[in-house]
Amino acid sequence: MDILAVIGAFITLAGSIFLLLGSIGLLRMPDCYNRIQAGTKASTLGTILSFTGILLIMPGWWGKLLILIISVIITNPVSSHVLARASHHIRVPLTKATLVDKYREDEEYIPVDNKKDNNT
Repeated sequence: MDILAVIGAFITLAGSIFLLLGSIGLLRMPDCYNRIQAGTKASTLGTILSFTGILLIMPGWWGKLLILIISVIITNPVSSHVLARASHHIRVPLTKATLVDKYREDEEYIPVDNKKDNNT
């Protein structure tokens, strides 16, 4: 067996473990925001590792796998951010352990210049 294939198999296994840990995080986290974070981070890293391992096993697929890796790097964080913003917008409750709500602070902040425009 080729040494590159063995290394690729271990990297693919590591990616699968990250995907499993992300799935466990989805079950264990207290609210949807934490679940989104756990799922996104683990799935991004797990998917990239899995694709990298497959790349080492099947070097002829490098172009397709590179496009997939770039797509995952771009779309996973953006989609999770949009999901979190939408959840906050429809007032999905935070866990009681949440200390800081930056989205709420951004919504309540009104710049001084806009206050003048609203009064005139």
